[in-house]
Amino acid sequence: MAAPGRLVLASASPRRRDLLAQIGIAPDAILPADINEDPIPGELPRVHALRLAQGKAQTVAEREPDAIVLAADTVVGVGRRILPKTEAREEAEGCLRLMSGRNHRVYTGVCVIAGGEVRSRVVETRIGFKRLSDAEISTYLDSGEWHGKAGGYGIQGLAGAYIAKMIGSYTNVVGLPLYETRNLLTAAGVNL
Repeated sequence: MAAPGRLVLASASPRRRDLLAQIGIAPDAILPADINEDPIPGELPRVHALRLAQGKAQTVAEREPDAIVLAADTVVGVGRRILPKTEAREEAEGCLRLMSGRNHRVYTGVCVIAGGEVRSRVVETRIGFKRLSDAEISTYLDSGEWHGKAGGYGIQGLAGAYIAKMIGSYTNVVGLPLYETRNLLTAAGVNL
């Protein structure tokens, strides 16, 4: 049984831990939720991000009912299409080619469960990629930064140079929108 008020992060993402540390938050425990992250047929990216964040939070809250549970999931969407968290080079290349010279959106669903009360939100950031040359795509793929990243890129690395425009939260694109997350945690009773 968790101690009252204990903050549990339902994510193994080092980027989320680093972002929380930026605003002085250190989770008491890291308990990643193992849920099926496959999109439901016809599911839109925004809905998918929220469903996954809520599902992860609920899964961990069932194991830690007295804790304050924070979960998040980041999804990259091009139109109605959800791009994968890339595991293979070919998958990452397909994502980069699709986004090259186009706009896409990054959605992060954030969910906090405390005392059985669920608070959640989806944050959207619009990104415009420059038109990528074959050499730029190849160099990025060779870096390996794409591995395990939604849409096959991480803005905080080499791909930051491919961003021609951004409207919205930078930390959302990294994986956890800090402004909204802080507000959700405060509403749940976390002293910040």
